[in-house]
Amino acid sequence: MSGVRKIQKEDILDAALDIIREEGMNNVQARNIAKKLNCSTQPIFYQFKNMEELKEELLKKIVEVYRQYLTVDEKAPHLYRQMGEGYIRFAKQEPKLFELIFMSPNKLTTKNFITHDKKVYNDILKYVSATTGISSEERVRNFHLKMWTFTHGIATMIATKTCEISDKQISEMLTEEFNALIL
Repeated sequence: MSGVRKIQKEDILDAALDIIREEGMNNVQARNIAKKLNCSTQPIFYQFKNMEELKEELLKKIVEVYRQYLTVDEKAPHLYRQMGEGYIRFAKQEPKLFELIFMSPNKLTTKNFITHDKKVYNDILKYVSATTGISSEERVRNFHLKMWTFTHGIATMIATKTCEISDKQISEMLTEEFNALIL
């Protein structure tokens, strides 16, 4: 019996994340997760009270994956552009996760949508202010809203495979839009 590996919470979340990446959130069901783990559904409901709790934990894991794409090199120039490029790279490399977070119906206002992740939002405000010289929080927020709307459009086109845009083109487009908004 010592050869039997106990299925951990993280194993279940990783399997569910793989299912989303391959098939989308609608297929995150106990039976599908169990099949992926080659086990019964019992370990799933041992680790989680119900599927709702599992999905809440899974969303936290997805947000952590997303945050990794936004990590910037604090010593490098163009911190704000790096975040935009990371956002678009997330859409390109993790289209199903991008769709789940940013293209699913929610009841957030535009302002709440871009500010709901306080850690990321505070970093953004810091980078916008440092890069543009804008000190008013309201002006920084308005600048970011416009820039984010532009960036989100590119990311959405890439995630949905509406068009292909090279990394060089993305960098140029973000730089040009940034400069236009400063003017």
